[in-house]
Amino acid sequence: MNSVFKRLTPAQILVLGFATVILAGAMLLSLPVSSATGQPTPFIDALFTSTSAVCVTGLVVVDTGTHYSLFGQLVILLLIQVGGLGFMTMATMFALIMGKRINLRERLIMQEAFNQLTIEGVVRLAKYVLMITFLIEGTAAVILGIRWSMDYGLARGFYFGLFHAVSAFNNAGFDLFGDFRSLTIYASDLTVNLVISGLIIVGGIGFSVIVDLYSRRSWRKFSLHTKVVLTTSVILVFFGMAALFLLEFNNDKTLAPLPMHGKLLASWFQSVTPRTAGFNTIDISAMRSATQFLIIILMFIGASPGSTGGGIKTTTFGTLISAVWAMIRGREDIELYERRVPKEIVYRSLTIASAALALVILVTMFLSITENADFLVVLFETTSAFGTVGLSLGITSKLTAFGKLAIAFTMYLGRLGPLTVAFALAQKQHKAIYRLPEEKLMVG
Repeated sequence: MNSVFKRLTPAQILVLGFATVILAGAMLLSLPVSSATGQPTPFIDALFTSTSAVCVTGLVVVDTGTHYSLFGQLVILLLIQVGGLGFMTMATMFALIMGKRINLRERLIMQEAFNQLTIEGVVRLAKYVLMITFLIEGTAAVILGIRWSMDYGLARGFYFGLFHAVSAFNNAGFDLFGDFRSLTIYASDLTVNLVISGLIIVGGIGFSVIVDLYSRRSWRKFSLHTKVVLTTSVILVFFGMAALFLLEFNNDKTLAPLPMHGKLLASWFQSVTPRTAGFNTIDISAMRSATQFLIIILMFIGASPGSTGGGIKTTTFGTLISAVWAMIRGREDIELYERRVPKEIVYRSLTIASAALALVILVTMFLSITENADFLVVLFETTSAFGTVGLSLGITSKLTAFGKLAIAFTMYLGRLGPLTVAFALAQKQHKAIYRLPEEKLMVG
């Protein structure tokens, strides 16, 4: 077994590691003790829930707050934490506690997990990740616990605070309010909206960006990666907020009944949450088709590299837009913040976006055959699964067995694809010893 393990590449170890955690979680969630009724949960439903938790998505076929017992909910919470931080980060934490030295192979796996270009500083980054995660989650849990203790009592309120703080920071989107309501009862609540959206943003910008912000504290000193992540994220959030506000302002089933501050809060929150959290404060299924399609685009883009979120990533999107803009201006090089972006990054971004688009198209076509739902609803569900978002137009609990497996597989690929598969393939570069003659090709 050890010899087989040594032959595996870091990417393969991550793929198998996530699969192992998912299967272990599924077995625990299928036990009678995990169910509120004491009855065993069908394995396919437990597998779907475990995949959704480990892949920090939030799509559920059974209601988390009412179907699962306290034990089952704690299993889901643990799976979310392991899935969000990555099993290698958790393994590193236990190794450090036991005083074990992190060897070269483990550092290579951590490099792959954190989406870093070199192994330099990966152990230090893991320590920062753990420290930042527990500090932010702990602080948010206390704030939310105080708020919800007013509604549910002290013990239940602080338990809700802890669960939703972990779920939000890891961009998971699981909630305990029952009846698939998510946070709709708190659409105008300033504390809940700002804390949850703040956790989503911080968890979604990536740990390397957080460390960069903390250590350098100056825009001029920030890395190009940090600048692109922050710029793209701000543009997407405020563009999404403005578009949602305008499109849903007069919709009697979404924003219209809310006061002005409620409309602004809901527009802000629903612009943040597609970046891949899955919470919602207004009914997504009641939105106009144009708004739902806008959310699909935001979900496809997703969060940032090295974060707890999914999607093709903000830097991938920013690189492709910059490449198009450079072509329009007749520039050969892509220049961002007085830096030139290597062409291999453009090719890598194009590969990731193309592979993601192909996956979403294929799964959508498959679900259009197996599921009794409109095309936009199926596309929304598929994109939500790929982006590990967790938003749904209401068909998740009605999926067929084939549909559940397809969505679970999409969540799995969505969590691992941009971080491991495409990145690992891009790293395996073999420079040719000769170049073929060049010839023009008509395009466009």
